[in-house]
Amino acid sequence: MFESLSEKLDEALKSATGQGRINDLNIAQTMREIRRALLDADVNYQVARDFTERVKEQASGEKVLQSVQPGQQLVKIVYDELVEFLGGQHVGVASAPNPPTVVLIAGLQGSGKTTFSGKLAKWYKDKGKAPLLVGADVYRPAAVDQLESLAAQVGVPTFSIRGDDGMPVKDAVRVATEAVAFARKNARDVVIIDTAGRLAVDEAMMNEVAAIKAAVNPHEILFVVDAMTGQDAVNTAKTFNDRLDFGGVVLTKLDGDTRGGAALSIRAVVGKPIKFASTGEKMDALQPFYPDRMAQRILGMGDVVSFVEKAQDQFDQKQAEKLQQKMLEAKFDLNDFLEQLQRIKKMGSMKDLLGMIPGIGRQLKDVDVPEDAFKHVEAIIHSMTEEERKNPGLLNGSRRRRIAAGCGMRVQDVNQLLKQFEDMKKMMKTMTKMMGSGRQVDVQGLMAQARRTGR
Repeated sequence: MFESLSEKLDEALKSATGQGRINDLNIAQTMREIRRALLDADVNYQVARDFTERVKEQASGEKVLQSVQPGQQLVKIVYDELVEFLGGQHVGVASAPNPPTVVLIAGLQGSGKTTFSGKLAKWYKDKGKAPLLVGADVYRPAAVDQLESLAAQVGVPTFSIRGDDGMPVKDAVRVATEAVAFARKNARDVVIIDTAGRLAVDEAMMNEVAAIKAAVNPHEILFVVDAMTGQDAVNTAKTFNDRLDFGGVVLTKLDGDTRGGAALSIRAVVGKPIKFASTGEKMDALQPFYPDRMAQRILGMGDVVSFVEKAQDQFDQKQAEKLQQKMLEAKFDLNDFLEQLQRIKKMGSMKDLLGMIPGIGRQLKDVDVPEDAFKHVEAIIHSMTEEERKNPGLLNGSRRRRIAAGCGMRVQDVNQLLKQFEDMKKMMKTMTKMMGSGRQVDVQGLMAQARRTGR
């Protein structure tokens, strides 16, 4: 979403840093370009002005002007201010001292509240919690059905109250209150209440969500905003915050192609932290929001830490050691190769993953990275027998023709895959030997190194 902003900020900074020395004149010119870039990205005018004034004030200091590397100093100042603009420190969701933790989800209709509720339930479940999804949106047709469908996908229970006609009862406060009592009785330690939205802020909606808040006294209130709605999102956030005093903001649809600056303005205007960012339709496309990581991505520095964390979610210590041993013993086969590809797929969108690597994200701006990039590889391997997967040396010409016909690919495609497999196998074996057969993978050390690299 922030590709255009990232590109324009990069151009503005290069115009100053490319001159070797910086002075008050080119600083002022750079600030104008940065302010224009922010406004073009739909950042609130006052927020953009305040941001550039703070950067200008720091960049005009004698220490920066006389620095040996003033350009790098300027980039660091912009980065630091961008981090503060986005919230400074990461703020997690609140939790109850005694379960259950009650999380109230609020926002306008169409902002993605129900889908986010399902994603949040999965996020909690992955952390070892026992969430309960509550269908308190009793007005929108099939809202409760949608929530139940999402709950089934992530494997968590739901709570709703239906009348004799099978339709949800039109009493959201009762649904929320009884859901919390149900959670206590059934050892559910997180209650996520999906409330009703409207197409615009209206008094009836605000009164109902305020009544739910008063009835269940939630430990966390999250305001969900569609990052594609422009400055209306800022105004809506202010209205909700005045009535609910919510604890944090959730940005949805950050994978869209709109300017997105209005969504980032919310933190500065409302003064509440952004806690989550949703970047896709899949139920695992939800990330805690880290201001420093987002600032790095906007400035084209990548996001190494998030990349490592995604990999860490899919590869544990025992798996790494097992894979390492197979490499040393030359037992790495096509089954292992297929398993690694499937784990990489679970990490998320390939374009998003590559965009986290410094220096690559901007190069992919106009490149279409297909989500099914590994599909043909999987099809070829699935067309092989179990014996052929374990021993690729058996794959002579006739077997390769049979495999190609079985998956609808060309023999050349099969040959190319096998060559890539052998090349990767040699490379990984060499790397494993260099690491030493007795060395374990230091995950914490890798994380620390990634943080240093990312910053």
